[in-house]
Amino acid sequence: MTEFKHITVLLNEAVENLEIKPDGIYVDCTLGGGGHTRKILSQLAENGHLYSFDQDQTAIDYNKQQFETEIKQGKLTLIKDNFRNLKFALSDYGVSEVDGIVYDLGVSSPQFDVAERGFSYRLDAPLDMRMDQSQKLTAQIIVNEWSFNDLVRIFSRYGEEKFSKQIARKIEQERQQQPIETTTQLVEIIKAALPAKVKRKSGHPAKKVFQALRIAVNDELGALEQSLEAALSLLKLNGRICVITFQSLEDRLVKTLFKEKSSLPDLPQGLPVIPKDMQVNYRLVNRKPIVPSEEEIKINHRAHSAKLRVIERIKK
Repeated sequence: MTEFKHITVLLNEAVENLEIKPDGIYVDCTLGGGGHTRKILSQLAENGHLYSFDQDQTAIDYNKQQFETEIKQGKLTLIKDNFRNLKFALSDYGVSEVDGIVYDLGVSSPQFDVAERGFSYRLDAPLDMRMDQSQKLTAQIIVNEWSFNDLVRIFSRYGEEKFSKQIARKIEQERQQQPIETTTQLVEIIKAALPAKVKRKSGHPAKKVFQALRIAVNDELGALEQSLEAALSLLKLNGRICVITFQSLEDRLVKTLFKEKSSLPDLPQGLPVIPKDMQVNYRLVNRKPIVPSEEEIKINHRAHSAKLRVIERIKK
């Protein structure tokens, strides 16, 4: 059994902003090590309920043991599924609306720290990067089989890597000689493709490409957009969604979607009253994202890029 040594970032801020009702129905879309699930459960009465999602079987198995009592009491249901299927999965339990939903995006610490998962550029492992280990697509398949143009596209779009073409070309050359099967092999190829001055800069030279591969393997941005649309439609009146992001692409997606949903459409000038069908259904709880304190960043280095955005349903 994998031990989830995971420090949950912005834990108190995220749960506080959900404004938990003791008898409410809540969803933790990213169960992971169970940090948010534990905190929400502590505020729920016996007639409250929490549904916690994870596509990683390791997380489900670990939390079945952690929360054995709450599961038996009927306060917690664990669901092994991608959160993009949020609405369909909840409908299986007769749930069509909820009081609040929390997302803690990115890779959990245990996924990074277990070498054989292949998420880390610092640990030698097979090129895997699947959050759901039952799916077929792996980072190894992308690196060895996807076209030069597709590699350039994902490295630049998902990794914001300036040297995408050089890295993709080097991968293309190397895979003609032998398959690229491990994280260490890929790191060396990336290093060989980059100019010396870039390698001297702070930060690991493979960080952006590894992020891009992880996002592509798990279709993270597509899944997030689909899930958030479903989450917004599931909210009861005064229900809230809290989303913690760790990189700019995710944060931009959340920020843009929340802004769209909470902004008035273009209205004719001089309207004395906004017609009911044009009024917004949601409001931004915080205009600017909530970020971790300096103390939290000192305790947990993975917190430095975290941002929390919150939206509330104000009209049905």
